[in-house]
Amino acid sequence: MKVIVVDDEPAARRTLRECCAAEPDIEVIGEFGDGRAALEVIRDQPPDLLFLDIQMDSLDGIALARALDPETLPLIVFVTAYDHYALDAFEVSAIDYLVKPFDEERFRKALERVRRRHEDQHVTERQAALTAVLAQLDQHIRAKRPEVRSRILAESGGRMHVLDADRIELVESDRNYVTLRVGCDCYHARSTLQNAELSLQSQPMLRISRSCLVNVNYLREVNRTPRGDFILVVQGGTTETSSEGFRMKVRESLRALKLCPD
Repeated sequence: MKVIVVDDEPAARRTLRECCAAEPDIEVIGEFGDGRAALEVIRDQPPDLLFLDIQMDSLDGIALARALDPETLPLIVFVTAYDHYALDAFEVSAIDYLVKPFDEERFRKALERVRRRHEDQHVTERQAALTAVLAQLDQHIRAKRPEVRSRILAESGGRMHVLDADRIELVESDRNYVTLRVGCDCYHARSTLQNAELSLQSQPMLRISRSCLVNVNYLREVNRTPRGDFILVVQGGTTETSSEGFRMKVRESLRALKLCPD
């Protein structure tokens, strides 16, 4: 299995690298201390397995996991120094974790589970497991972190506006810009969709294609096309259709919210 290690602590990366080196079927093809740099490589060269630190300064593991392509989603082992993240979140999902500091025995147990899943688990099952564990992690983080009002600066009508993140219904990429929908109003910001997604981490944003994010709090209608893609209408009336590559991820997310039509 090809492996990428993402952790902003050099000692943790070294430990993971040394543990992997002792396994004959494991090849570390990348090692990163910066989440943003790691994401670009993972998208271009998807590994079989990703060891991913939850808390990093530049781009945390939760945001990185959300930004992965569902079609090439690797197996993930989250790495954390905080016990409270592991106690509930990972026990209810099919994604493993390592609590720092871990020993070789714990590493091997995690790796054995990974090997079994590598053989048996379909990518759609990985998507469902990742959706479940990220939802649990979000609950833990919100419980531990004081509420911070998230806002985005965007332009409309030649003027700059400060938008509350919880008012944004939908985000679409438009070359070097993103379009933000707030009700019937439309705003523009110089950003990539990936960076907009990071700025909206406080909101339940669902990526339905490579170019569109939908805030599920504002869903007004959910329908299906004859081929099974999802037609989503938000409160302001904007309608978007999920792409084939994101169909399974959207379905699992909507099922978790009990918003998936039969």
